[in-house]
Amino acid sequence: MNKNDIIVIHGTDYKEMAKKVMEAADVAGRIGDRSTSIGLKPNLVTSSTPESGATTHAELLCGAIEYLQEHGFQDITIMEGSWVGEITPNAFRTAGYDQVIRKYGVPFYDLQKDSWTEYDARGMKIKLCDKAAGIGFMINMPVLKGHCQTIVTCALKNNKGVIPNQEKRRFHTLGLHKPIAHLNTIAKNDFILVDNICGDLDFEEGGNPVQMDRVLGFLDPVLCDTFVCESMGYEKDDIEYIVLAEKLGVGSTDLEHANIIYLNEPVAGRSMKKRTRRVEALERYIEADDACSACYGSLIYAMDRLNDRGMLGRGTKKVCIGQGFRGKTGDIGVGACTSCFKKTLGGCPPKAKDMLEFLEKNL
Repeated sequence: MNKNDIIVIHGTDYKEMAKKVMEAADVAGRIGDRSTSIGLKPNLVTSSTPESGATTHAELLCGAIEYLQEHGFQDITIMEGSWVGEITPNAFRTAGYDQVIRKYGVPFYDLQKDSWTEYDARGMKIKLCDKAAGIGFMINMPVLKGHCQTIVTCALKNNKGVIPNQEKRRFHTLGLHKPIAHLNTIAKNDFILVDNICGDLDFEEGGNPVQMDRVLGFLDPVLCDTFVCESMGYEKDDIEYIVLAEKLGVGSTDLEHANIIYLNEPVAGRSMKKRTRRVEALERYIEADDACSACYGSLIYAMDRLNDRGMLGRGTKKVCIGQGFRGKTGDIGVGACTSCFKKTLGGCPPKAKDMLEFLEKNL
């Protein structure tokens, strides 16, 4: 796997999907020495279930651990520090991680209780938890979701979990963006396994999950978060810390030259496990017929951006989506399945950013 590669897999068997992404990325080969200490850093920001769109699914941890153990690695630790005001073990149990550690014999380390050391992070002093700093190989396991202050959150911001609580408070006083960018000059991002299963529309605590049923793999956290922006209908320049991180040499925002590796194709039929009133309100403007989760979820994100701009309301035409529209004609549709429509956007699936631009002009 190269730095500009993006691995994408669709489905609902999340444990096996995680294993396949790691196999495709040859994570075992990247680690090398079987005695290397390995950290798994999920997102346990608060005591919310993964199904709410807030925290990393336990199935992804199971898949990562099974992959590593099957390849001869035994020194594996799950580590995380929830946000200030939350007790990490509470979030740990809510997400079902207690069952994971019992099944696989892997320890959990609460970074809220860890010692720390201050480092020079490219001109900014930042305290980093010693356990995270000392790990041999770190697998960052963020949730692709919205955030009430930074708009989006994924790989770069997920590393706030490896700093002590006093530093988290300071980050907020500094406005988050600059310290997050500098933090990633010292925090480890050896491999990034992204939970893009059902991240929230715009809130890190969850509550409005958007079912996507995808797991993603990256080596570059900046490329990862740039991809996240387009997946949710934003521009990279909308997120200050992404641009700053690139300037600091953390990674690249060059999606144009990224190599997207699809391990399979999206499957028709969405697994909408939890639909809230807000998502249902956006669905009033969609006519779906056998749409896959990734395409439909991208349209939900695009519709949410349109709603933010006041472009949805009485008289708005419905946007068609799904394999049921193959070979049929209509007014406006998104995705390759609506190729016979008068106005259509190709892609399988198209990104929310492209959907947004298309619908702004044609809806």
